[in-house]
This record gives sequence, structure tokens and C-alpha cells, in this order.
Amino acid sequence: MPGIYLILILVMAASWFVSYRLKSKFRHYSQVPLTAGLTGREVAEKMLRDEGIFDVKVISVEGFLSDHYNPREKTVNLSPEVYNTRSVAAAAVAAHECGHAVQHARAYAWLNMRSALVPIVQFSSNIIQWVLLGGVLLINTFPALLAIGIVIFAITTLFSFITLPVEYDASRRALAWMNATNLTYGEERSQAKDALDWAAMTYVVAAIGSLATLLYYVSIFTGRRDN
Repeated sequence: MPGIYLILILVMAASWFVSYRLKSKFRHYSQVPLTAGLTGREVAEKMLRDEGIFDVKVISVEGFLSDHYNPREKTVNLSPEVYNTRSVAAAAVAAHECGHAVQHARAYAWLNMRSALVPIVQFSSNIIQWVLLGGVLLINTFPALLAIGIVIFAITTLFSFITLPVEYDASRRALAWMNATNLTYGEERSQAKDALDWAAMTYVVAAIGSLATLLYYVSIFTGRRDN
């Protein structure tokens, strides 16, 4: 049990550090002008056209680093800092989100698996904390509740790990397209990759954190059985 606590503390520290570095990198590269002179919106629209995708809209949404692709609405949603800015960071983020649109259009297997789990994970997120809390409180009288909570949480952990190849592949597609079209030049290419690598690390830490939390509850359940 003490080992699990140590892992959780290390994961929380890593999560804070990665989040801090991501925001720092984004702010830094947001100050680096893109030689091509395109805004994030223009980068996204160009990548979609180049990939033969004409049924996806590029829109602006509120929130810092709130950028995402919505497969249901078929929209690339860019934060104001990305949508309106002509910087290396804006180009990298916009191209990454379009990478998800390309995955959708090409029926990328990992994205399909992730999308299939979304409704389950959304439902689970509304009840999981209460099921796990009740399971821990009632561990001696109703241990099955904690077991149910562990199964539900295991699905969310699986979702976190399936997200990893989806995110890394979207970045790979984005960087390959930017290089092939000469949207980025020289040092801009390494800067764009650095920004996306740190963004991807947030998903890695989240997945590890989810696994550590799952093991924590498993240890509580198995510890009860061993007593």
C-alpha cells in the first residue's frame, strides 16, 4: 500500500510539471512568428483541403488550450490563441486537430475504438466517484460495490491508454503534412514537434495516473480479502 501512495504522489507531481511545461512551451512558441504567415484557422483549412476533406468546419471556441476535433459535428474547434494567431504554436495545434479529422475520414482503427468507448466513459464519469467512495466505505459489508467500481474505472483507464496512439498519430500526421508542404522551415519544424510532444505527454501522464489509481483501489479490494 505505501508503494501505491508513492506512485500516486509521483504521478501528481509529474502531471503538474508536464502541465506547467506545456503552457510554458505554448506561450513561448506563440511568440515565434510562422514564416508562412498563416493563422491557425488558415492552417487548418489548408490541411483539410490538402487531405481532400471538405465537410469539416473550422470554428473558434472559448477557453485556453481548449482545441479539439468533434467527430459528431465534424468541426475543428480552435481556441482564440490558435484560431487568430500566426505563430508556430498555433500552426502546430491547428494541424494536430486536423490530424484527428484525417483519422476520422480514413477510419483510423484506434480512433474508432476510442469513439466507441466515449458514451460509456461519459456515463461512468458521472457515477464512478460515488461508486468507488461507497465501495470503500462499505468494503466490509458490501465488497461487490467496490468490485463494480473497479470494473467501471478499468474501462476509463483503458480509454486513457487507447487515447495515446490516437494523439501521437494525429501529431505524426500534422508534422508530416507541415514538412511536406513547407509550411514550416528550419527551426520551426523542431519547435512545432517540441510543442506537440509536450502536449502528448499530458495524455501519457493521465494514462499512468489512471492506472495508478486503478491499482490503488484494487489493492484496497485485495487487501480486504487477505485480512
